[in-house]
Amino acid sequence: MCGSFKLKAVTLVAQWRSIEAALPPGWSDAQLALEVPDAPRRARAAALLAPANPGRAGSELRLSVNRGGAGTGSDAVRRLLLRLDGERIAGELRLVTTTEAARPADVERPDLATGWRAAIATLPSDWSDLLCELEVASSDYLQRSALLIAPLNPTRVPGKLAFRFRAARRFGYGASPEMTRRCLERLDEEGVRGSVAILRALSDTHNVATQGPVWYVEGKAV
Repeated sequence: MCGSFKLKAVTLVAQWRSIEAALPPGWSDAQLALEVPDAPRRARAAALLAPANPGRAGSELRLSVNRGGAGTGSDAVRRLLLRLDGERIAGELRLVTTTEAARPADVERPDLATGWRAAIATLPSDWSDLLCELEVASSDYLQRSALLIAPLNPTRVPGKLAFRFRAARRFGYGASPEMTRRCLERLDEEGVRGSVAILRALSDTHNVATQGPVWYVEGKAV
């Protein structure tokens, strides 16, 4: 004797989870269509989905899912569909279209020697002493960079992928602008990416029995 059995309908939440799992890794927006054949149940489904502002197309309700926080997110859609499941509203959920997030364009940085020349060009003609910072783009660059810029007598900046050094135009403590440029060119030749900045500058200083001016940064002489 054979007994009859009835297949359990797949819930709307389960359908959404299946659709979401198949979306591309970089998806940003997904357009869904929910078909509810029964008109009264469809009207009730539209009311329950109202926070997602669904549209209508025949026997289908259309709604958008946004991953970036600008609209109805994945979790919000799941909660709304859970309400429909709670009222035993049967339907078929399908993916209509999906959009992948635009990849940010790579920001092209000038090479370090060019950045140094540009920074120097902004200084007054009588500049004499500089406190500078070289920041590298990866920790992989730190050890090699320290070796290549050793003539600048650099010091590591705690908590950053950066070195600080001094430059002097005519005399005193600090590397000449030409030596600084050459050290940065060495980094460029080895493909080290980063940026160089002038943190502080003095003009027309005169050393009297000293190696030059001293800056105090966070209580320490530099």
